[in-house]
Amino acid sequence: MQKGNEILQGKTSLLNTKFSNMDKAELLYAVIEHAKRRERANLIFVNVDVIMKMEKDDYLRQISEEAEYVLADGMPIVWISKLKGRTLKEKVSGSDFLPLLCEQAAKEHLRLFFVGGREGVAAKAAMRLADKYKGLEITGTYAPPFGFEKNPDEIAKMNQIIRESNSDILVVCLGCPKQEKYVYENQEKYQIPVSVCAGAAIDFLAGNIKRCPSWMSRYGLEWFYRFLQEPGRLFKRYFIDDMQIIRLIFKYRDRKSVV
Repeated sequence: MQKGNEILQGKTSLLNTKFSNMDKAELLYAVIEHAKRRERANLIFVNVDVIMKMEKDDYLRQISEEAEYVLADGMPIVWISKLKGRTLKEKVSGSDFLPLLCEQAAKEHLRLFFVGGREGVAAKAAMRLADKYKGLEITGTYAPPFGFEKNPDEIAKMNQIIRESNSDILVVCLGCPKQEKYVYENQEKYQIPVSVCAGAAIDFLAGNIKRCPSWMSRYGLEWFYRFLQEPGRLFKRYFIDDMQIIRLIFKYRDRKSVV
């Protein structure tokens, strides 16, 4: 990564999207620089489930194509990149990246705003982070009501609250594809330079959901750990929908490597 005026880099095409081939340290440097310069940057963390959603949702796929940073959130994606000779440096998940971002933001005096989660979850996460990273300034949190994405008045209200916080980084945890579509359609309205779409990370940060042991994450078993916690909700996602990734490996076998 070039540490000058240009902090973006080319992306690696893999399956139906294009990934930023960066490790956590490189991504952290880039995001902090965007925030300090007040330059737009949108981060999306893509796992197997998101890839399967993009296969059926052209709009979500377009959003991914236009995002400044698209990270591989899952060891299966890293394994597929190796299989195709387009090795991605490492898995970078929102849940792993956000604590690093908060720690560095505290040192750089950058301000964060959190959106998402059930009522009170974002506030709990913010309190835990502020206790852990001394000097971290979290300007506010907001939990939009169910169905907010269909209510223009609610979206306008949320944009105003975020804009008036005058933050440097917005962390959006609304689940895919709501969070990606909200950021894509409203970033110019809420006027925060860096937006991080982080999914379930808010629940991990609040301590509501326990992270899997590090050894399970290294071996690509984080999905199985989550399944054991919520088998009823996640069975179809992991054992039916996400298994279609095998078909995509063959479907996109001829895509060019770097763009």
